[in-house]
Amino acid sequence: MSLQRISESALTHKVLFVCLGNICRSPLAEGIFSGLVDDAGLTGDFQIDSAGTGAWHIGNPPDPRSVEIAARNGIDISHQQARTVSLDDFDRFDVIVAMDGNNLATLSSLCATPRAEIRLLLNAPPMDVPDPYFGGPEGFEDVYLLIRSGCEKLLATIR
Repeated sequence: MSLQRISESALTHKVLFVCLGNICRSPLAEGIFSGLVDDAGLTGDFQIDSAGTGAWHIGNPPDPRSVEIAARNGIDISHQQARTVSLDDFDRFDVIVAMDGNNLATLSSLCATPRAEIRLLLNAPPMDVPDPYFGGPEGFEDVYLLIRSGCEKLLATIR
């Protein structure tokens, strides 16, 4: 194995998922992406977290509907706690993944020169992951499927 290959395999990819309150979409994305990384045998190669651009839910667990849809798909996100994006996140993470265009714009306005790449989860073509908070359980199912698809593509891109 070449030295370049050894150093590449030692890299840790740091990914932060961001939505508005960090109780619906971004906790799901964190859980889904973590599961995909685990399934690929890459757990030690990634640091994964989530945050929100708003401060309403700091310290709260994910929305029970997010916890339930994740559990139905074999993912436990019940231990997560909502937090807000900090300025340190723009230097600590390699990729900051927004769930929608509004959060993407907010992230871009928070830091003029981020080290991290800031991007939409669904970026080809650009598409928002809708916020299911004010809807029923079916919205969480739809959001789960969108996030899973986006996370699969993101992992393939990073690998």
